[in-house]
Amino acid sequence: MSLAHGRNGLRSGPGERPDRYGMMFALLLASFLVAGVLDGRLARLVTLSFYVFVLVLALRFARLPARTRRWLRRTLLAGSAVVAVLVAVLHEDVVQGLAALWTAGLLLLTVFVVVGRILRHRVVTMQTIFGALSAYLLVGFVFVALFTAVAKLAPGPLFAGGEPADGDSIQYFAFITLTTTGYGDLTPAGAPGRSLAVLDALCGQIFLVTLVARLVSVFGTERRRPGDDVAAGG
Repeated sequence: MSLAHGRNGLRSGPGERPDRYGMMFALLLASFLVAGVLDGRLARLVTLSFYVFVLVLALRFARLPARTRRWLRRTLLAGSAVVAVLVAVLHEDVVQGLAALWTAGLLLLTVFVVVGRILRHRVVTMQTIFGALSAYLLVGFVFVALFTAVAKLAPGPLFAGGEPADGDSIQYFAFITLTTTGYGDLTPAGAPGRSLAVLDALCGQIFLVTLVARLVSVFGTERRRPGDDVAAGG
C-alpha cells in the first residue's frame, strides 16, 4: 500500500484523518477570552470543559493505541467530572487550590501529547505551527492554574500591594510573565509566587526559541532524521 504525506506532515494512509491543530488553537483562544470575561467558579468550570475537550483532541491526533487512548480518556474525564462537581459545590480554598493543581496536571499532559506529536511531523506545515502555538498557549494556562493554586493554598496574598488574585488578574499576570513583557503593575508577594514567576518566564522563552522558532525556520521542508543517510545509501 502506498503512503503519502498528509496535510499534517506525516506519512499517512488514505483513510487517516489529518491533524487539525488549527481547531485546537482556536479553542484555546476562545478559552482565553472566556476566562477574561467570566470570573470565579463559573470561569473555572467553563475553562476546565475547554481543557478537557482540547486534551481529547490531542489524544486523538497523537495516534496512541486504541486501548491506551480509551483508558486515558475515561480516567481523565471521570477525574475532571469529580473536580467540576467539587468546584461547583464546595467553596473552601483548599478544594479550589487542589482543583487548580488537577487542571495544571491535565494541561501539562496535553502539552507533552501535542509536542510529542508535532515533533513526529516529517514536513512542517501550518498544522505543525498551529500545534506548536497551541502548546505555547497551554504552557501559559499551566501557569495560570499553578498561580491559582498558590493563591488558594499558600499563606499570604499572591500579589503585593493588596492587589486581588482573581481569575482575570492571574491569567493576565501569567501570560505577561510568559512573554516577559513585564509591565510591573502586578508583582508576586511571596517566595512561592516569585519562584513560579521565574519558571514561567524561563519556560516561555525556552519554548519560543527551541520549538516555535525552529519549526518556523524549516516551514514547508522535510526534516531529516537519524538514519536517513544510512537508509538512502543502503
